[in-house]
Amino acid sequence: MNFQQLRYIRETVRQGLNLTEAAAKLFTSQPGVSKQIRELEHELGVEIFVRRGKRIVSLTLPGEQVLKVAERVLDEADNLKRVASEFRDIEAGTFAIATTHTQARYALPRVVSEFRKKYPKVHLSLHQGTPQQVAGMVIDGVADVGVATEALAGYPELLALPAYTWSHCVLVPPKHPLLRDSAITLEALSRYPIVTYDAAFTGRTHIDEAFVAKGLKPDIVLAASDSDVIKAYVELGLGVGIVAAMAFDEDRDRELRRIDAAHLFPTNTSRIAVKRGIFLRGFAYDFLELFSPRLSRKSVERALKGGQEMYEL
Repeated sequence: MNFQQLRYIRETVRQGLNLTEAAAKLFTSQPGVSKQIRELEHELGVEIFVRRGKRIVSLTLPGEQVLKVAERVLDEADNLKRVASEFRDIEAGTFAIATTHTQARYALPRVVSEFRKKYPKVHLSLHQGTPQQVAGMVIDGVADVGVATEALAGYPELLALPAYTWSHCVLVPPKHPLLRDSAITLEALSRYPIVTYDAAFTGRTHIDEAFVAKGLKPDIVLAASDSDVIKAYVELGLGVGIVAAMAFDEDRDRELRRIDAAHLFPTNTSRIAVKRGIFLRGFAYDFLELFSPRLSRKSVERALKGGQEMYEL
């Protein structure tokens, strides 16, 4: 038994049981992956995968347990490397962040700038995706931390720490009729076409729930994952925009007007997540605290060790 065999099992599952894709990810050959898996099955005395001819179709019952152990073993092997790196050079290394467009565009620039000034020798990389993809990247070890509003708290493999709260706002072109209202209502909004986020992004669930609670069915003419796309189409007159309040920049968005909508939709909580059981380097703790000052190293370490979870904001 060796680490390579465990990596082959894990990657095969990650690639949807496709041995060819797993081999490509591991920079080896498909026959080599298949052979190593067979040899491990022979050594353990159980079949890890169910096969139909030469095709793998699922994990066996013992295979599910083998996978869980393999993932823990490989995570701990990675932890050993991180521990060694931490003591070898505390200010150098690699750090990957997975996040959504809105977070990358509006919430992270200040944090990344401060982090780079403090740790110029750390190679920083950003990966963008849906909230579900962000969670997957952290679980799979592609990213060290994930930042998103939705999804992260729903994965038991992740410790999703509440970082900050925010509200939605409504964007309209200048001289729009809604600007005459002292405080807009959902009923007034529902009279206009709406441009807002895709169902998986940036508090869209709270937007839908608010309309449903009032018995209203909004005319959503465009749903996008990108706040800038939403703003562009509001400028074109396609509809009224509903976006995260942080996405409006008065200097850049001069062709738009902002209307407060905090009273219309529930407050949203953005979270930053790390994989449970992972050793975090010192600069990772600093990044968490830069992102949200309430996330001190002491409080995060306590949560990672299974102690008291972070309180909701």
